[in-house]
Amino acid sequence: MPTDVAKANSGAGEVRVAFDQDALARWMEANVAGFAGPLTVEQFNGGQSNPTYKLTTPGAGYVLRRKPPGPLLKGAHDVLREARVLTGLGQTDVPVPPVHGVCDDDGVIGSAFYIMGLVDGRIFWDAGFTEVPKESRAAYYDAMNATIAALHSVDVEKAGLSDYGKPGNYFARQIGRWSKQYLEDELAGRNPDMDALVEWLPTAIPEGDETSVVHGDFRCDNMIFHPTEPRVVAVLDWELSTLGHPLADFAYHAMMYRMPADIVAGIGGEDPVALGLPTEAEYIAAYCKRTGRDSIPNWDFYLAFNFFRLAAIFHGIKGRVLRGTATNAQAKERAEAFPRLAALAREAMEKCK
Repeated sequence: MPTDVAKANSGAGEVRVAFDQDALARWMEANVAGFAGPLTVEQFNGGQSNPTYKLTTPGAGYVLRRKPPGPLLKGAHDVLREARVLTGLGQTDVPVPPVHGVCDDDGVIGSAFYIMGLVDGRIFWDAGFTEVPKESRAAYYDAMNATIAALHSVDVEKAGLSDYGKPGNYFARQIGRWSKQYLEDELAGRNPDMDALVEWLPTAIPEGDETSVVHGDFRCDNMIFHPTEPRVVAVLDWELSTLGHPLADFAYHAMMYRMPADIVAGIGGEDPVALGLPTEAEYIAAYCKRTGRDSIPNWDFYLAFNFFRLAAIFHGIKGRVLRGTATNAQAKERAEAFPRLAALAREAMEKCK
């Protein structure tokens, strides 16, 4: 991702999606243990769909995630699901921020929200990790690999997440969901590459099935790393999480090897070895070792599926831009990148045939 976009997505400042801050402070005083004002509110510059705020008091820091105001697509922006998965994973080896409070009453600030702890650390927008010395970069990739392997190894029963989604048949359901969302958003328009994928993907699903908790958007810029060490201290942005197929989730993450940096965090077109990073094959092998696999057959299908899925998400961003409900300053650029992403999805599909 270009430096200017990374800067625009970093930090917090002016509140763009306003609400009654006094009402929030009263709610936190009644519902968040240890809360003591006065409360200062800023809005984070990043985040494509759910407005996210930095809350500061003299003694603590918090983060508020809320549904955006206005008409929403059915099932979208369910921040209460985010709060639930964070709570469930809080007692596992997966690093997540602590949840301090959940509110499903739209009357407090205008939409449902939850409060979590503010985790200090670094966010890397560049999947090449060029901000750290070359000899350290492989360790950061290994930290991401260990974190996603830990997520896919969570016992969903013990975590209280056995009903967090529908187990089994994940690809058919996801292909149907994103195809429907794409086709129904008439304002955002149709695309011939997407139309081809909508037709082909249901016919190419590999045999066999697995179920785990999946993040749905596992990228380096959705993680907070330790301030000085190559260690993930918190995974963020669980809006798309559910019970699903772990290989879909891992392939989405590993798509960084094929993704151009100017679309989302990726090193597509770069030589990973020259950057001090493991190769795609080495990265896959490390995940397989951690999760007890010999290999991942049908790898190209998983990539094609994920390029399609991300293209559908960008299509949704395009629709929000046209409706005037997009909350992120870079939403317009994401919307304009949609046709390129759809073309990458189709290219991956053709390699599968």
